[in-house]
Amino acid sequence: MDNFKRREFIKAGSALAGAAALASAPVSGVFAAGSDVIKIALIGCGGRGTGAAFDAFASGQNIKLVAMADAFQDNLESTYKTIKEKFGDKVDVPDSRKYVGFDAYKSAIKDADVVLLTTPPGFRPIHFEEAVKAGKHVFMEKPVAVDIPGIRRVLAAAAEAKKKKLNVVVGLQRRYQTNYREAIKRIQDGAIGDVTSGQVYWNSGGVWVRPRKPEQTEMEYQMRNWYYFNWLCGDHIVEQHVHNIDIANWVKGKYPVSIQGTGSRAHRVGKEYGEIYDNFAVELTYDDGSVVYSQCRHFEGISNRVDETFQATKGRVYLSAGNQAVLWDAKGNEIYRHDPKGNPNAYQQEHKELFEAIANNEYKFENAEYGAYSTLTGIIGRLACYTGKVIKWDKALTSEVDLSPSVYTWDAKPKIVPDQNGDYLAAIPGKNTEFYI
Repeated sequence: MDNFKRREFIKAGSALAGAAALASAPVSGVFAAGSDVIKIALIGCGGRGTGAAFDAFASGQNIKLVAMADAFQDNLESTYKTIKEKFGDKVDVPDSRKYVGFDAYKSAIKDADVVLLTTPPGFRPIHFEEAVKAGKHVFMEKPVAVDIPGIRRVLAAAAEAKKKKLNVVVGLQRRYQTNYREAIKRIQDGAIGDVTSGQVYWNSGGVWVRPRKPEQTEMEYQMRNWYYFNWLCGDHIVEQHVHNIDIANWVKGKYPVSIQGTGSRAHRVGKEYGEIYDNFAVELTYDDGSVVYSQCRHFEGISNRVDETFQATKGRVYLSAGNQAVLWDAKGNEIYRHDPKGNPNAYQQEHKELFEAIANNEYKFENAEYGAYSTLTGIIGRLACYTGKVIKWDKALTSEVDLSPSVYTWDAKPKIVPDQNGDYLAAIPGKNTEFYI
C-alpha cells in the first residue's frame, strides 16, 4: 500500500468510532509451541473454500489443515473428503475439530495460526473481526462486506490487524497477477500519462440455482441460495464485479467521489432469483473529473466480456484476467505487450506470498483496506442503481442500513422474505428506496 495513493475518507474518523471495539491482546508466536507447521482453519466449505485450501497447500510451505467450520454439515463433510483425498496427512481434522452452525467459526479460529474466510460475504465482517481479535493471520475472499456498516467493521478490524502486525490478504487475485502488476506499474510510472477515462466489464451468463425443498426454513433456503439475497451476497455488482471495480481504483490510485447508474431485473425475474438485479451500468466519477464506466450483467446466451480498458493523456491500455496487457501511445504505437509465458496462477500466488511471509515471520500484507474500499465502491454502485440517485461517497458513509438478520438461527426470519405469491421484494428506483440508504 506504500505506493498506492488512496483517497482518505472524509469524516471516516467519526464513522469508524461507532464500529465494534476489538481486543488488542498481543499476538503470541506465529506457530504453536515453536513448530514450523503453519496450522490453518477453513471457515466456509463451499467451492471457493475448497479452492482456497488447495491454493494454500500449493504455497510450498509446511501447512496443515487442523479445523473446519460451516453452517451446513453436508458442505463440511463433502469438502473434507475432497481435501483429505488430495492431501492425506496434511489434513488433521478429527470430528472434534469439525464445527457446524452459525457460531462454528469461533471454535475453528481458535485452533489455527491462519484462517481462510470463504463463507458468503455477508458473514465476512464478523468472521474477520473475530480472527483479528484472536490474533490470527487471514486470507479472506472478496468482497469483504455487503453493506456500509459491515465496511466500517472491516476497516476497524483492519486497523487492529495493522497494530498487531497480522498479515491479511484479500482474494482480489488480479492484484497478484503478473500482467496486471507489470502494466499498472508502468501506468503509475507515467507510461501513458494521466488516466482520463475507462471501461470495466463483467458480463457473463450467471450462476447456479438450488431448488427449494419442502423441509427448508426460509433461513436455510436463503443460505443455500446465498447469491440471490443481498444480506449474503451484496448483488453481483459487489460479489463478482468488485474485481473489475478494484482494477479501476488501482489504476486511478484513488476512489470515486460520486457514483450514478441504472440497473434492473430484465431477464432473471423468477422467484428463484431472490431480490437481486441481473444488470448494472454505473459511472464512477473521481475527484479529477475522470469517469470510469462500469458494466456487469447475467444474461444467458449472449456475448460475454470480462476485462478493463483505460484511456490517458499519452495513450491507452487493455487488461484482462486471461494474462493480457497491452499499452499503446497516443499515436497507436504498441509500447508494451505482456508475455504470459511462465506466469504463476494468481489464485496460488496470493497464497504463496502470504504463507511465505508468515513462515518468515514478516509483516507484509494489509489488503483489507483496499479490499474494503473497492467493496464499498461496488456497494455504492448498487445503491445508486437501486435508488436511481447520484450517491456521493461521503454521504454513503453515513448509512446505517444493516442488511443482516437480527439473530442467526435456522428459524429466524431474514429481513427480506417472500410475499404470499412467493416473490421477493426487489428495489424499484423512486419507490421503495428507504430500505437501501
